[in-house]
Amino acid sequence: MRESKPNGPGAGPGPPCPDQVLENVLENVLQFLTCRRDRNAASLVCKSWYRAEAMTRSELFIGNCYAVAPGRATARFHRITAVVIKGKPRFADFGLMPINWGAHSTRWLTAFAGAYPFLEKIYLKRMSVTDDDLGLIANSFSCLKELTLVCCEGFGTSGLAVLACKSRQLRVLDLFEDEVNDDEVDWISCFPESGTCLESLSFDCVECPINFAALERLLGGSPNLKKLRLNRFVSIGQLYHLMIRAPQITHLGTGSFSPSEITQQAEQELDYRAAFTACKSLVCLSGFREIAPEYLPAILPVCANLTSLNLSYANINAEQLRSVICYCHNLQTFWVLDTVGDEGLQAVAATCKDLRELRVFPVDPREDSEGFVSEVGLLAISEGCRMLQSILYFCQRMTNAAVTATSKNCPELVVFRLCIMGRHRPDHLTNEPMDEGFGAIVMNCKKLTRLAVSGLLTDKAFDYIGKYGKLVRTLSVAFAGDTDMALKYVLEGCPNLLKLEVRDSPFGDSVLRAGLPHFYSMRFLWMSACRLTLPACGEIAKEMPHLVVEVFTSGTEPVHDEDEFVDTSYMYRSLEGPRDDAPEYVRIL
Repeated sequence: MRESKPNGPGAGPGPPCPDQVLENVLENVLQFLTCRRDRNAASLVCKSWYRAEAMTRSELFIGNCYAVAPGRATARFHRITAVVIKGKPRFADFGLMPINWGAHSTRWLTAFAGAYPFLEKIYLKRMSVTDDDLGLIANSFSCLKELTLVCCEGFGTSGLAVLACKSRQLRVLDLFEDEVNDDEVDWISCFPESGTCLESLSFDCVECPINFAALERLLGGSPNLKKLRLNRFVSIGQLYHLMIRAPQITHLGTGSFSPSEITQQAEQELDYRAAFTACKSLVCLSGFREIAPEYLPAILPVCANLTSLNLSYANINAEQLRSVICYCHNLQTFWVLDTVGDEGLQAVAATCKDLRELRVFPVDPREDSEGFVSEVGLLAISEGCRMLQSILYFCQRMTNAAVTATSKNCPELVVFRLCIMGRHRPDHLTNEPMDEGFGAIVMNCKKLTRLAVSGLLTDKAFDYIGKYGKLVRTLSVAFAGDTDMALKYVLEGCPNLLKLEVRDSPFGDSVLRAGLPHFYSMRFLWMSACRLTLPACGEIAKEMPHLVVEVFTSGTEPVHDEDEFVDTSYMYRSLEGPRDDAPEYVRIL
């Protein structure tokens, strides 16, 4: 027999313990697990899996900035290099959230500055971000490569100047739909003159003029720049000079796409088609603010290569659209105003056979406007673009037959948002509720995860959603339903429901009672202009201590006990309990 070696002080280290071996193996395996839902599931297996998952996670996603405290996140995860944080719920985009409600980014950025000094990517959405916050980012994260702010507010060009000056490693600075204050600071000039690492720069939401000469120098010193989105203060003539300087651009936001009033005659003589011809890698076009339609044919040289075209700011008609869309055979994403009418959408359907995402926005969002598109356009799109995965469609009239046909023609739909503007509008041909159309969507589109319903709907439509919408994670409801049974069908029948948004509907207190077994598994419930009472909301807050229940109005008036109905109730799960930064007009029960 072999003689065993002694385990004394001079014997060297013994074999690793089985638990340590398991955790080492787990860490190596979990590094290849990229989906956060899969990672969350893995962390719930046992304590060793929980520890291993935390040690290997590099991206942190916070779907609600009040669901967890920054300290809890940084204590658990130590190797984070990318963070995504979301603040206000989506209905804030519709003016339903009062001013200065919260979602401040300061506490998160302060915590990250201490815990993750090597952070490389920050993505904030619907957050309040101050100039001091941008200064904190610039001074604390020397390795920062990407900063994306979406639908944020509270900062201005002063903060952008600090970022531009100090973030030497910055590759991406993208500002999308933010409210940026004009501090009269020339922030573009603050980028280093010696050159930058910029690969993407988007500032189309910045509503103030820029130093165009500095922008030209910036492009000249940024050889890796591939994505550029300009604001409306950049004229088409200036765009021409930028494109000549940076022909490597793949994604372009065009700015105003009309001549400057000052240099109009000189800009009219430029060969814009030649500039687009030189940009042989261009695959994504957006912008077209304040468009002069006669310049639209200039993009023809790149149409065959385009996979994404955003005309949601371009007030053009069907004939003008038809002149370019007939060359866009490879288009996968298309956003447009409804001014193109059903005829314009028919032209899209005839050409864009590989279309995956369509968004049709109203040029006039008023409920009493006539609108330009109808069921005719939607039906044409569904017949011609059968690979569609996402539809957002604003219209004034619709039919069950068209929605049903869409569900059969486009079974790959993951997102279906049909916004019939106006209250309680039925099928305009049969005068029947839109129940059968939306029922067909959830029955035939087996991959559906996001649904927005509108028009005249009875409880029957929600019964369909509860029975067949098993993968639905986000449901938006406006001006719909008969009784509380409608939402009961949804809450009891949709096991994957995370976000439920309801406005201007006749749902009352019994909905909250029905939702008790489900609220902890949801990210939030928003109900405004419904029939919820303050006592009912208070009972839910008492019974569910980890559910924060906020009540407020759309203005700054506090909610009083004598109020018969709550104007808005926002309920969300939180590991930390009620927040401490709520303004006076927000009452936390």
